[in-house]
Amino acid sequence: MPLRELFFMFFLISYKVLVSRAQDYGDEKPAAPPPAEENCNGIFVSYLFISRLKEFPHVKNATAQAWAFKSTATVLNAGSHELQAWKIFIGFQHDEILVSASGAVIIDGDDFPAPVGNGTYLSGYPQADLKTSIDTAGDINQIQVEIEMTGTQFGVKPPGIPMPKTIRLENDGYKCPAPTRHKSSMHLCCVLNPKFKAKATKPTKFLPRQNGDLSLTYDVIQAFEGNYLAQVTIDNNNPLGRLDHWNLTWEWMRGEFIYTMRGAYTHMKDYSDCIYGAAGKYYQDMDFTPVMNCQKKPIISDLPSDRAKDEKVGNLPYCCRNGSLLPTTMDESKSRAIFQLQVYKTPPDMNRTAFSPPQKWKINGVLNPDYKCGPPIRVDPTEFPVPSGLMATSTAVASWQVVCNITRPKNKNSRCCVSFSAFYNDSVIPCNTCACGCDETDTCNPNASPLLLPSEALLVPFANRTAKAKAWAKLKHHHVPNPLPCGDNCGVSINWHINSDYKKGWTARVTLFNWEDFYFEDWFTAVQMKKGYSGYENVYSFNGTKLPQLNNTIFFQGLQGLNFLMGETNGTNPKINPRVPGKQQSVMSFTKKGTPDIKIVLGDGFPSRVFFNGEECSLPTHFPTGVGHQSHVNVLRVIFVTIMTFVLTMDHLH
Repeated sequence: MPLRELFFMFFLISYKVLVSRAQDYGDEKPAAPPPAEENCNGIFVSYLFISRLKEFPHVKNATAQAWAFKSTATVLNAGSHELQAWKIFIGFQHDEILVSASGAVIIDGDDFPAPVGNGTYLSGYPQADLKTSIDTAGDINQIQVEIEMTGTQFGVKPPGIPMPKTIRLENDGYKCPAPTRHKSSMHLCCVLNPKFKAKATKPTKFLPRQNGDLSLTYDVIQAFEGNYLAQVTIDNNNPLGRLDHWNLTWEWMRGEFIYTMRGAYTHMKDYSDCIYGAAGKYYQDMDFTPVMNCQKKPIISDLPSDRAKDEKVGNLPYCCRNGSLLPTTMDESKSRAIFQLQVYKTPPDMNRTAFSPPQKWKINGVLNPDYKCGPPIRVDPTEFPVPSGLMATSTAVASWQVVCNITRPKNKNSRCCVSFSAFYNDSVIPCNTCACGCDETDTCNPNASPLLLPSEALLVPFANRTAKAKAWAKLKHHHVPNPLPCGDNCGVSINWHINSDYKKGWTARVTLFNWEDFYFEDWFTAVQMKKGYSGYENVYSFNGTKLPQLNNTIFFQGLQGLNFLMGETNGTNPKINPRVPGKQQSVMSFTKKGTPDIKIVLGDGFPSRVFFNGEECSLPTHFPTGVGHQSHVNVLRVIFVTIMTFVLTMDHLH
């Protein structure tokens, strides 16, 4: 008995100890916030590196070894003003690939996994606004967002910690100091900048509308139980921006699907995702065959012009232009596009006031500039004129704005290129090697300078230029690399030729070559001139307009009836003759009256930037010089003959 009692007492004491430990753990108070957070009277932003784990494959090269990391970024509104549409920058610097980020989306619309080695901008979703502690009685869920991130990084060997270069708040009107750093964390407190003056706008409930190269508005114009009618408006605000055959895509975040559309269409009409997804479980009696699209990431395009008056799918203002969105400098009435879509929702968002606009917007065109789009920002409802024609307006139920801006093409990533030539040099400086990228470099050198060409070679596709380029190099005693330089691979090339140079002025000739198999309607090109702009007089086969507000830009477009740049066609004998590009050409004249110091032979007659249909073209790295246009007469011989003739003449006279 004593042994049993002793065992029972030991068991009872052990049980109490375990229970008390569990209770102590459960009742443990959360750690107090750091002093920096307590003393912040603004927006507190922090980054915490949590852990990392070596990924496969395991390699000996430390810089090539991949590591899976976990980290957390926190944005806390510790001030007295609501922070609307928060956005932060995290300066990743170790070739990171971001795999997930809870509570945030990448601002430029990139999908996960996304390469962020040069840093990335994040915005809030679904919690885009951070209220104040005053207005929420200190509710941490309304004043703070915590972003849990996972990803892959390279090149930092333990015990090193792969921290970002910096972090900061990106909202206008806030001033951020350099972050305070610790081993695995950094933080800062951003405060309102007293010197910041926002543009004067009428008071609004939501954020004011922003300016950008492209503005997309998502308006809910009718709301029902379980579905709503939305209208998307695309406005081209950049005087040199343009889209041809535009494709728009976004990502539904709450299980929505498109039932019908007007003014546009989706590339795939497929309802299988609805049947096998959340929509099929809720709408069990619905016939999904009429549904336009159930994809999470639909691709949307404009309708062709022959559907403009179609009562079923068209008949909307600004719709059905085959995806052409012209700049306002060409035609303001063609710088807008509109389409409508009936959106069905899924639980728990069935209330008629529950709206969640799609995220991760992207838009592109054919041989047009690249646009980077921000997140949808809630703005005051859009106002529309009433259809009755009375002097009254109606408003949307809710509105969001997406702003997209043109990004300058990176090296070897353009879609058009420029060659230079001049009357004082018989060699053409062709487009840069791999100006528009190089996919195959096994048989050519992507880093070699392009071979100079005779002028007639510009009319020949690159694949047929090799013999001419080699013969010209041999004639001019130029070095021929082995392997030969790769081509430019551009769909459109432009030749700028200095035609003449005289005392009172000079002339140039611009030629557009279309190497694609399709034509460009209502094409335009624009050039920026550093020194020759003020002397521009006239262009003879195009329409030309000076745009001084755009860094001394001259804007060219085709005359009426000549606004088509045709595509590449077969030669006279396809078996023998190379294909022939579509071509447009014009001469332009310049005066030296306002630019007496201009030096044409030194390159002052060439443009500093060239655009085609909004896309910035790749320029050669140097200009033609006067050295290539030398007389073949030996100057010393002429002098010698002249002197001897003079001596003999004098001797004969004596």
